[in-house]
Amino acid sequence: MIEGILGKKLGMTRLFDDKGASVGVTLIYCEPCYIGDVKEGKVQIGFGEIKENKLNKSIRGYLESKNIPPVKYLKEVKWDSSKDGAPKAGTKIGIEIFKNGDIVDIKGKSKGKGFAGVMKRWGFSGGPAGHGSRSHRIPGSIGQSSDPSRVWPGLKMAGRKGGESVISKNLEIVDKDPAKNLIAVKGSVPGAGKNVVFIKKVQTG
Repeated sequence: MIEGILGKKLGMTRLFDDKGASVGVTLIYCEPCYIGDVKEGKVQIGFGEIKENKLNKSIRGYLESKNIPPVKYLKEVKWDSSKDGAPKAGTKIGIEIFKNGDIVDIKGKSKGKGFAGVMKRWGFSGGPAGHGSRSHRIPGSIGQSSDPSRVWPGLKMAGRKGGESVISKNLEIVDKDPAKNLIAVKGSVPGAGKNVVFIKKVQTG
């Protein structure tokens, strides 16, 4: 049994459950992944078919040796061979590993928000808002006087916000469309539209 597959976030919409309640969901396009290199307890999966001329010669040769068409992304994931046995290179795997009601963790890259100050980046309250203040949004003191007379590593300061690896845990698969390779996940998923995400099954019970 494979740990999970790659997919592409399309955006958010809403569905209605059996009681007529509106449920906010994220649509993820799960183009079939290709099995690549097979190791002990792990397999490599390829995702996102592209034109052959987009890859260099060494990558093309490697993919041909594994019977995989030109793909943009390769990722190594866990595989429990005790249940299904070892897979063969070149075979496809897709949303058939999921069913409605499954719980998944989804990992993606959050939206980049550029360079941000401490109030936006870390939620600092800021200085006095009165007209006499000259420190409305500055971070304030960052060091000490005589001991240790330096700035500690990891201090919260202004810098680039977002663009980091984020995991949304325990999301429920509400619906899936095998004909269009789509799954609908309850709630939000990290990243912008067309962002590639990793959908990992959560072992329950």
